[in-house]
Amino acid sequence: ERAPADRPGERAPADRPGERARLFIALELPAAVREAVVAWRSAAVRDAAGLRLIRPEDLHVTLCFLGWQDAAAVGSIVSACTAALAGRRAAALEVAEAIWLPARRPRVLAIALTDRGDGLFEVQGVLSRVLAAGGWYRPETRPFLAHVTVARVAQDRRSARRGTLREPPAIAFEGSRVTLYRSRLGAGGARYEALASRELVRRGA
Repeated sequence: ERAPADRPGERAPADRPGERARLFIALELPAAVREAVVAWRSAAVRDAAGLRLIRPEDLHVTLCFLGWQDAAAVGSIVSACTAALAGRRAAALEVAEAIWLPARRPRVLAIALTDRGDGLFEVQGVLSRVLAAGGWYRPETRPFLAHVTVARVAQDRRSARRGTLREPPAIAFEGSRVTLYRSRLGAGGARYEALASRELVRRGA
């Protein structure tokens, strides 16, 4: 699944009326998982050149990238997602391996997640269908890959050979909080603003 800031040069369409908002839906990471990922990254890429690290507070799992939408549609998008996620259970996830994406001329360094029981796959699927039905989302043609982007590769370094990295800690966790974000582009990179969140049903609840 394409991460929302993979297109840093993108700008809002100028020929459409009304305020526009660049939106995406993501699964938040528990604080302890985020801290462990940041600690691993600090050691793993200490000497790697041409990488721009993602701010710790911005680490997430992208589920659906909606792109530029009418800001007035946010309420309808939230309502559709809330209804689609009602009764859905939290996903059983585990930090797996470090991967370069795409494999040829990588643009990002990411951590792949093991989705035990396909819970996150199902959440992403139901969101994809309801958002596509509302006209807010064009489903990806590639299979959904649960991952966390931890760094971006500078454009002039994308052809460089990338070696293997030390593996991240195999942390198991529940993914239970789904959030609609607004991405505000700027000279220092995108800033993410949480607009609405929905808690999935915790396992054992």
